[in-house]
Amino acid sequence: MSDLKGRRIAFLVTNGYEPSELYSPWDTVVEQGAEAVLVSPESGEVSGGDHSQKVDLDIAEANADDFDGLVLPGGTKNADQIRMNKDAVNFTRAFFDANKTVASICHAAWILTEADVLKGRNMTSYPSLQTDLRNAGANWADEELVVDGNLITSRTPKDLPAFNEAIINKFIEND
Repeated sequence: MSDLKGRRIAFLVTNGYEPSELYSPWDTVVEQGAEAVLVSPESGEVSGGDHSQKVDLDIAEANADDFDGLVLPGGTKNADQIRMNKDAVNFTRAFFDANKTVASICHAAWILTEADVLKGRNMTSYPSLQTDLRNAGANWADEELVVDGNLITSRTPKDLPAFNEAIINKFIEND
């Protein structure tokens, strides 16, 4: 693995996130030297189960131009709420418009349907989302990891080792 010093990675969540899906990729990019920034429509802190994380940047003030990539952790409640936030949807779409890396795991793929960025994309997610994603134009597969251009997707926390490795590899590839 290579050093990601100087890279800024946005993590977009709200309350109800899946802790492992936030902290595992977060720790991975930070260990490689990147700056992880928690972006949220909430202020102060967000919580996921017994865990909480300080919000670094309000989604209304976030600009995709200020980041090298976006990680979308899952959690059913988090994903359902975040996809209903117009600023979060626009922020997510801006990464696709700029051809920047977006990594989505589990239920987080719901925001991609709202951002209307899935037509013709190959991807995976938590299995219960497959109909939503296919209806949004995606080619869904039940696989541990699917990488389609700058889109990285995985299904569940058990897929985190492959997901994290793909995130690092994609940033090295885009260097």
